[in-house]
Amino acid sequence: MAAIRQEIRVSASADAIWDAVRDVGQIHRRLVPGFVTDCRLEGDARIVTFANGMVARELIVSVDDAARRTSWSATGGPLTHHNASLQVISEGETESRLVWVADLLPNEMAASIAAMIEAGMQAMKRTLEGASAP
Repeated sequence: MAAIRQEIRVSASADAIWDAVRDVGQIHRRLVPGFVTDCRLEGDARIVTFANGMVARELIVSVDDAARRTSWSATGGPLTHHNASLQVISEGETESRLVWVADLLPNEMAASIAAMIEAGMQAMKRTLEGASAP
């Protein structure tokens, strides 16, 4: 099973970032605009439309306020298995670290999913640092 782990530092407080991350139905507006063009909730899942045209149904597994961590599992499409998490870690009052972990099958999809995660992380950094600017 392919495992991808990416981290990025963001100049914003963990509380401010977590407020956007935990709003799982508004990621296209609050977290990754441009990377995700639409997101809507359907029960315990969200339907996510990415800028590249891909649409995924993601079951929201958890939103853990204490750990500042969300997890989800994508169903359908080219992946036979996918689960991921995003965690916000405080690095002081105005600095944070985001850690995105994904496990997936088939292994051959790892490079393209890793590239999507990298693009998503860059979109988060732009959005969150812009939102925290004075």
